[in-house]
Amino acid sequence: MKTIEETNKALVLEAFDTLFNKRDYKAAERFWSPSYIQHSAHIPPGREGLFNLIKNAPPELRYEHHVILADKEFVIVHGRFSGLGQPRSWIAADIVRITDGVLAVHWDVLRKRPGRSRKAARRCLARRFPSHRLDLTS
Repeated sequence: MKTIEETNKALVLEAFDTLFNKRDYKAAERFWSPSYIQHSAHIPPGREGLFNLIKNAPPELRYEHHVILADKEFVIVHGRFSGLGQPRSWIAADIVRITDGVLAVHWDVLRKRPGRSRKAARRCLARRFPSHRLDLTS
């Protein structure tokens, strides 16, 4: 039997893959609450605001996760958004709250991946993502 943390981590990863990589908006509706609260300054409010942002993103947009942590209803995912039509990818720490089995609230911290200088590379923890995925809470 899975713990609530394992269940919520799997839910978030499937939701992100469905929306950002597969762009299956109808299927994504089952993962995001109709009353979804968006606390990100660069994303319009609500579920529709998020979906419309992705609908207008370049078709090359991809999301890959690196580290995922969970504590009861909260899940934090550290990952990378690439294919944004910009020279650099975005490194993101997304924090979501799961309520009644759906993503209900979202916060994030975003940073452009630094350039190729050694100094910039040392400053960024996610310069290169390993091929394996880290899961610090089992």
